[in-house]
Amino acid sequence: MRSSAHSPLRAVLWDMDGTIVDTEPYWIAAEHALVEAHGGSWSHDQATQLVGQALTFSAGILQEAGVQLDTRQIIDTLTAEVIASVQRAVPWRPGARELLDDLHQAGVRCALVTMSEAPLAREIVASLPKPYFEFLVTGDTVTQGKPHPEAYLKAVELLQEADPGLSIDHCVALEDSAPGVAAALASGVATVAIPHIVPLPDDPRHTTWDSLAGRTVSELEAIAAGSLASASGPSTLGGLS
Repeated sequence: MRSSAHSPLRAVLWDMDGTIVDTEPYWIAAEHALVEAHGGSWSHDQATQLVGQALTFSAGILQEAGVQLDTRQIIDTLTAEVIASVQRAVPWRPGARELLDDLHQAGVRCALVTMSEAPLAREIVASLPKPYFEFLVTGDTVTQGKPHPEAYLKAVELLQEADPGLSIDHCVALEDSAPGVAAALASGVATVAIPHIVPLPDDPRHTTWDSLAGRTVSELEAIAAGSLASASGPSTLGGLS
């Protein structure tokens, strides 16, 4: 069944690391190995500060920790390590593939919005049984990473190319990290936070779910309907500028 043009939910924008796949431990292990190879030390607290951040930001923190490589070398080294780990085992998050399939069956468009770069994103997407994602917005396709809203605004613009009637209020974002949630909220997209590695504070501006397991298209439709209702109110400021 295809989604109606009048449905409150026309697209779901998915974060990847920590939301679809539990790759954060892979990233943390890669960071530990890289810092230690350069004679430094890397704590769990330092690692959790990088969860959800743009890779260029993370590279700068790793340089401060003693890694004597340039930004591009750090990103390539970390990404290669994580890809190698993913090729051994894809650590799916509970409920992610099931919800993706339900959205696909309902005709709701899905896009990936991740700060990982395209090689890793393609590796994850290729491991899925169907072409769930219409396109990928990756960290190497934006100039400003999360928590800046550029990646989400770009995703909405790409969705509008095929559906000019789609507004930002027809979309829902799924995120697990503070930078990701901040980016989605700043873009104006209704946001569901699914905290994983790092706890997230309660915030009335977003919905919080403990897990994607058992979640439904109807629940996402209700969130989109609420966003549209808020957008139609006289005091609402939103949309793309």
